[in-house]
Amino acid sequence: MLIRGYFFETMNLSKTAILVLEDGRTFRGKAFGAEGETYGEMVFNTSMTGYQEILTDPSYAGQIICMTYPLIGNYGVNEEDVESRRPWVEGFVVKEASRISSNWRAEETLDSYLKRHKIVGIEQIDTRALVRHIRDKGAMRAVISTTDLDEKSLLAKVKESPEMNNRELASAVTIEKNYDYPAEAEEKYHVVAFDFGIKTNSLREFAKFGCKVTVVTAETPASEVLAMKPDGIFLSNGPGDPASMKSVVAEINKLTESNVPMFGICLGHQILGQVFGGTTYKLKFGHRGGNQPIKNLETGKVEITAHNHGFAVEAKSLPADVEVTHINLNDKTVAGLKHKKLPIFSVQYHPESAPGPHDSEYLFENFIKLMEKSKN
Repeated sequence: MLIRGYFFETMNLSKTAILVLEDGRTFRGKAFGAEGETYGEMVFNTSMTGYQEILTDPSYAGQIICMTYPLIGNYGVNEEDVESRRPWVEGFVVKEASRISSNWRAEETLDSYLKRHKIVGIEQIDTRALVRHIRDKGAMRAVISTTDLDEKSLLAKVKESPEMNNRELASAVTIEKNYDYPAEAEEKYHVVAFDFGIKTNSLREFAKFGCKVTVVTAETPASEVLAMKPDGIFLSNGPGDPASMKSVVAEINKLTESNVPMFGICLGHQILGQVFGGTTYKLKFGHRGGNQPIKNLETGKVEITAHNHGFAVEAKSLPADVEVTHINLNDKTVAGLKHKKLPIFSVQYHPESAPGPHDSEYLFENFIKLMEKSKN
């Protein structure tokens, strides 16, 4: 209901919901969004805003997200800020879901949006206790239910749900058919982007620099990509365990032989790490939020960046012809790579932001310069 510029919706606070983690830790709260039962890896995000972009980031497929900021939903939802064709989270956990959406761009409340997309949510739980538990014990499987409220029953079921290790999810979120995203103004470059879970803001960034982007499915063969005669190749973000993507790694390896400039982010970065001969491993609770400090080892500058990943490239596994260019200052994990001989580089984080700071937008410019140099 719209009242004087506000979307106001009364949620049914009498409906109980329960969150059960695979180690037996249980939280009881109130339901919001859709009713039902949902399973996923329990993780948390430290961003204060940007919940809509987070919900529609395909990298969250297979996961239940807890927002650490206590009030979520106060500015509503609109169609302009979505980062993909639909929300991908398995469930949503907040301290308090706002009943009022007060923003001139709002088209509906968060509650109605989750209902429309059948996303189960829980609120009115101690999210600080939940986050501390995940930080201490690590990300783990979980269930949110508004139907079965028996802890023992839910615990048995959550232990039967899939783990994130060795789970391939890019094929679940990728497009069914290739498409073109036009350049803004004059078209200067043609980029082929692998959709492992691509976000719309990456496409906007390329378009801004005069790139037409051909978005292709996750398992597109190298021969098809090269037949498109791209000026550059982009490997997008995405969900799941990168070690499970052996066939994709094999195709990307073929592309490195073409000498076409290549840029990878997030899952794309992890795929390139494997292409170079390295290995990946699972982080205890991952990096998710818009406030991660990254040091650029080439310039010495520190960037505040947006992250969403649960795996990382093992630095010691990389060969001598691959250089670590960025590190995460919180835990010293690898945050950027560059091949010393080939026109290929990657970062673990999200320079396209959405949501998050714009400190790392220069990486798109670096890729443009690499393509320009390759053309000349």
